[in-house]
This record gives sequence, structure tokens and C-alpha cells, in this order.
Amino acid sequence: MTARRRAATVAALGIAPLALTALAASPAVAHGSMTDPVSRVSACYAEGPESPDSAACKSAVAASGAQAFYDWNEVNIANAAGNHKSLIPDGKLCSANRDKYKGLDLPRADWPASKLAAGNHTFHYKATAPHKGSFELYITKDGYDPSKPLAWSDLEAQPFAKVTDPKLVNGEYVFDGTVPAKSGRHLVYSIWQRSDSPEAFYTCSDVVFGQDGGGSAGGGAPAPTASAPSDEQIEEGQDESTVDHGGHGGDDHSEVPAANEPADATPKAATESGTDGGAGAEANAPEANGAGENLAETGGDGDTPYLAAGGAAVLALGAAVVFATTRRRAGR
Repeated sequence: MTARRRAATVAALGIAPLALTALAASPAVAHGSMTDPVSRVSACYAEGPESPDSAACKSAVAASGAQAFYDWNEVNIANAAGNHKSLIPDGKLCSANRDKYKGLDLPRADWPASKLAAGNHTFHYKATAPHKGSFELYITKDGYDPSKPLAWSDLEAQPFAKVTDPKLVNGEYVFDGTVPAKSGRHLVYSIWQRSDSPEAFYTCSDVVFGQDGGGSAGGGAPAPTASAPSDEQIEEGQDESTVDHGGHGGDDHSEVPAANEPADATPKAATESGTDGGAGAEANAPEANGAGENLAETGGDGDTPYLAAGGAAVLALGAAVVFATTRRRAGR
């Protein structure tokens, strides 16, 4: 083997591992969370993952670690395909059965909460990567006890709000729903099931009806009022996040059990909790100053970033091989 050939071979072998390392290091892609009413993960991120203000968020960070809250917008299951109840056991609804987010499942009555009233409400869901899909919002039944782990049976059987492919308004999904009459402390559970992928996202938002400031169960001290992260906070936290805020797809989250359906199955039109008979209004809120973006034109499957990186690796290796072959022929 000539010196030139040896050099070309070494170059080929060196480029491939580097390209494949870039493939393995490709970040997972996050998509968003409820900001009105504010989700637990959003509220704790807004308080600051390193030193949150509220007792509930401090406990959540102690249980999950600060990184879970820098990654506030990826509480998801990559292959859910509508099988929400079979994939998420009782007591783990807020974390979507992901150990990374287990702090969100802590049963306590002092989570930061948003005020909510019966009747029409405009919901906001911050989208860092929009996709086609449907939202279903459930609320807890009368007699809900926040000091106990949240179970599927704690939620009303039917969603009170449903919407498909809402438009993006100033970086948020905005849609209306009719909130049922409730009193005291409750929880709104959202399921966002993509229609262009089996992936689904989940949020828990603590809410209070008929009280000023927050309130808590059992007559204790009022819980703090939840605040959503500002655009500035979101931008500042991107350097600490392990997920991409601008792309599409998602990681496979191996700690979540596989769905009973193939990963490439078409998502079910309804969740297993039931969707028939929901009283929610499905009309979208009007766009603000024409700022809407049609989500039907956005999105992508979960393999997009990985295929791109894989293609780069193949191209790099191919170029090195061609270089080696050419140099070999020239040296004959």
C-alpha cells in the first residue's frame, strides 16, 4: 500500500466516526406546553429551574433535577398513537410516565395555579415546533383531591374542549373552549396528539375556581399564582436545554413503554379516555393582526433530523472513498 493510499484510507476511516458522532449527538426536538392555564412544567421553568420560588416547584426540581425544566417543552411520548391510557399509568399522568419528569406527578395542593371561570375561555399553548394535530382538554371531577396521585378516573370522561389543527398566533396555538362550572381547586389535563406522527404531548395545569389569588385544598394557605415563561426567558434558557427549539420530530424516550401499535401507525382520531359528546367549542380564536400561520403547512416526522445527519455521514464517507480510489489510480 502506497503512502498516499494509506493516508486516504485513514482519512476515510476518520471522517465516518466524526459524522456518525454528530448523528448520535443530534438533539431531541421539543414542541411546547400549555401557558393559559399555565402548566406545571411551564410555571416551574418560569420560576427558574436552578432556584424556583414556590415550595411545589422546589420539590419538583429536587425530584427530577433542573434539566427537566430547562426541557419544559418535551413532556411527550414519541409513539403514543392515541394509546394514552395504556401507556400512562395512574399517578404518572403529568410526567407522561417519563422518569425524567417525575417531579410533575407529586401530589400536593400548593402547585402554582391559574384562576379559571366557567364559560368560554381562550386557551394558549406555546409552540416551539408546530405540527398538525388535535388538542383535547379534560378537567377533574367534582371532589378532586390534589393531595392524592392523579388517576385517569379523576378526570371527567369527556373532554370539555376539542380542536383540530388550530392556527399559530404569535408563537402560540390559540383556541376557545367552554369550561364547565366547578368550584375550588381543579386540574386541566391536555393531550396534543399529532396527526403527522404517532407522537403526543401532555400537560397538567392547576386551576382555581371562585377564589382570589390561588387557594388550596383543605383550607391551607393560598397557593402561588402560576406565571408562564416569557419569550425572553425561553430564549435565555435555550443554551441550557438539551432539545431543539426550532425543528421537528422527537427522540424515542426509551424509558416509556412501547405502544401496542406499530410506531408508524396512523394516530387514532380519539383518545382512549373517550371523545364523543364533548361540549367544547371547536372554533379557533381570530388571528392577531394577520400573524397566524397555517399549521397544515408545517411539521414533519420524527426521523427528520436524524435522516439529515445520517445523510451527511454517508456523503462524507462516500467523498473519502472516492478520494482514496482516485488517488490510488493516479499512483499506479
